[in-house]
Amino acid sequence: MTRAGGGDTNSLDTDVVALGESMVTFLPSRPGRIADVPSFERGIGGAESNVVCALAAAGHRARWVSRVGADGFGDHLVEAIGRYGVDTSAVGRDPHRPTGIYFRTADDRDTDAHEVVYYRAGSAASAMSPDTVDHEALWSGRVLHLSGITPALSADCLALVRTLCDRGAGRRRSLVSFDVNHRPGLWREQGGAEVLLDLARGADIVFVGEDEAAAAWGVTGGTAAIREALPGPDVLVVKQGAHGATVLANDPATGRDTATFVPALHVDVVAPVGAGDAFAAGFLSATLRGLSAEHRLRHGHLMAAAALTVPGDLATPASRGHADALAALDPVGWETLRLGPGWTAADPTRATTVADEEVRTS
Repeated sequence: MTRAGGGDTNSLDTDVVALGESMVTFLPSRPGRIADVPSFERGIGGAESNVVCALAAAGHRARWVSRVGADGFGDHLVEAIGRYGVDTSAVGRDPHRPTGIYFRTADDRDTDAHEVVYYRAGSAASAMSPDTVDHEALWSGRVLHLSGITPALSADCLALVRTLCDRGAGRRRSLVSFDVNHRPGLWREQGGAEVLLDLARGADIVFVGEDEAAAAWGVTGGTAAIREALPGPDVLVVKQGAHGATVLANDPATGRDTATFVPALHVDVVAPVGAGDAFAAGFLSATLRGLSAEHRLRHGHLMAAAALTVPGDLATPASRGHADALAALDPVGWETLRLGPGWTAADPTRATTVADEEVRTS
């Protein structure tokens, strides 16, 4: 695997490094308004740490770089993420700022009833800057994964991410992966969408939703229009919701894109959270393994299906052999595959298809 612009990444000691804030998540004991829920269970949540947790669970060497408070919540985050097999040695402790936390309801995020309450202003992670993180750790992986959430946290966080997405900075020795993750509510000032566009143009691999590109940048017209807005990345992954996903990969020999589309899977959804992070993890896992564009997308869909069929943000992925067997299905087998709760631990030779379900219910 060679970094865009030169440099062999195979000599690095980590597969993927992710930079970003993780928070302690409080999950409700039952559905209802936050005001009415009597108790909450503690979990963890963070787009970038979700990615490396999934990658570590899938057998990759993963590292998380961040800052947390010198408090019990910080202890919990570092220990919980470390239990997935993620290297947390480059996580700094801030004695003056707290670890971020948030509460959410059990309702579907797409409904009007869903509530999320963040307590992250002034958090330890929001004080990350070019001077407060370990740059050797950041560039120790074959891939450095970032998202558009971090630059929205503070001016210092934005300055840090700008240096990492700057192709001319001189310290870049990893492929830079960037998930746009447009969260307009986090940006205190106007112009966040334009900032994200500029950052994404400096990355090597970019993940963006088709609806996200329309909302953030007013880009409509499908993958071609998004590619026109983002000509720089060698690999552009456009997520098209329940329809599927397309990867546009630049061919250095011709200077033209090769487009590959893979339809989404049929999934019996338990909770629609964490799927985007899981998709990125699956795609990056297959990229690190040198798999084809089609199989990178298929592994992204499979990792997303693992997240969709559990209540929280994180799920134990299928074993590599299980995932490879499903990713190798013929087109009909792939398009008729249906995955539900517990599928990651099931026998891959007994995967349910939509056709099987129709036979049983007819």
